Amino acid sequence: MTYEDPLDTGGTERPSDAAAQHPALAGWSTADERSFWAFHDDRYKPFLHFAYKQLESDADAEDAADKTFDEIMNNWQRMLGMENLPGYAWSILKSRICDQRRKRDKRALPTDLSAFAAMVDGRDDFEAVHGRLQFADAIGHLSERQRDAVILRYGLELETADAAHLMGVAEATVRSFVRQARARLLQVLDIPSDDGKVKS
Repeated sequence: MTYEDPLDTGGTERPSDAAAQHPALAGWSTADERSFWAFHDDRYKPFLHFAYKQLESDADAEDAADKTFDEIMNNWQRMLGMENLPGYAWSILKSRICDQRRKRDKRALPTDLSAFAAMVDGRDDFEAVHGRLQFADAIGHLSERQRDAVILRYGLELETADAAHLMGVAEATVRSFVRQARARLLQVLDIPSDDGKVKS
């Protein structure tokens, strides 16, 4: 489904008109509709870009993002009462990406390793990393949240605050995930730590 905000018409659109285009909106108040479309406009593009980094296919990434917002729309009024609505929306996106990957019978890890390479690059001994397969295997030792933080920060080149906003966590949590990911990669790849600080 391609999403267009039915309320973005200079204030002339009523909830009943919007519900005709999107039946899931039936019975919603104008305030609930506007809050949904504001959330959609804030996150659709970064969700789509994140999905592409994971799936490396425009069609699959768009399908994952659209299905994410289908599910968010269907649950929006319930989600409005949640303590961490952004975190729940992020979990929906991750599930839809996994669904797309399963449909294609792909590995659970992204094939684009550039974000992780950028996190540990710039070191004299980076050549100690012997090939993509070894590096991909090392990434498998990271937690899912660590991988998400690295892809957002280094793959999509988002600021820490923006990554935290999308994941529904605190900025300090994103910084911690990135530090932990770098330390773990250096350990698994047997690269001595320079005790340098990674920009997070």
